[in-house]
Amino acid sequence: MGTIIEAKEFSYSYPRRDNQVLKNLNFKVEEGEFIAIMGRNGAGKSTLTQAFNGVIPHLHGGTIWGNILVDGVCSQETEITEMAQKVGVVLEDPEAQLFTTRVDDEMAFGIENLCLPREEIIERIKWATKVVRLEGFWDREPTALSGGQKQRCAIAATLAMKPKIMVLDEPTSQLDPIGTFEVFDVIKSLKEEYGMTVMVATHKSEHIAEYADRIMVLEAGEIVAFDTPQVIFRNSELLSHVAVRPPQVSALAAYLNSMGQNIKRSDYPLLIEEAEVVIRNLIGGASNGQ
Repeated sequence: MGTIIEAKEFSYSYPRRDNQVLKNLNFKVEEGEFIAIMGRNGAGKSTLTQAFNGVIPHLHGGTIWGNILVDGVCSQETEITEMAQKVGVVLEDPEAQLFTTRVDDEMAFGIENLCLPREEIIERIKWATKVVRLEGFWDREPTALSGGQKQRCAIAATLAMKPKIMVLDEPTSQLDPIGTFEVFDVIKSLKEEYGMTVMVATHKSEHIAEYADRIMVLEAGEIVAFDTPQVIFRNSELLSHVAVRPPQVSALAAYLNSMGQNIKRSDYPLLIEEAEVVIRNLIGGASNGQ
């Protein structure tokens, strides 16, 4: 395992704009990591995701300073067609990526452009549908799927290309809680079972607290923090400054602390199971007259 993504003094501004949307970014991502990119709307999250596969600057134009190295190549100097075999991208709106009349055709579209043998295409489709748990849906029409199924279909179509890196830009923003769980459960398996590097721009703090290795926090195009969920979500001042909502159980602990319960910040829970321990301890202390 080594560094698979590295940004070196990377800055970017869109065409005909003077202001930099991304400013002097320096970071490394190790192979197999699950990285969440968080920050308020307009912080630069989506722009950064588009820089990983070369959409910025090849499609959008603009001005770049520095560079981003992805799997050993500079994404700004490499054609999108080549980057697509290294970086798979899933967008916010799944319907914007689905345009065939069958699920299996959807998954075959990208890999057919790689001119692979028919047998390998079929094997990749079988593998991708198994990963996203859409086995038995081959003949379904993508538009007839549920929201979560549509997004999983979009993930499978990208996954069939077998990229080393999956980049997802707000993949659950239009989904209900069930669809959100389905998508994050698939993302988790990409990392844990298949060793993929995953980059997710999202506001879903509860899921990130459970699954992410590290969180990159953007504010006005700059990285203001890049650390574990345990560090980021327990920093109330930072979260307030960048308009990132903490997990609800962390917010509850902060509230109880403000009401005099004396919960150490280092003990703020991130997961429901951790919150249960904190609450039981508080109840036990109260029943003992503490």
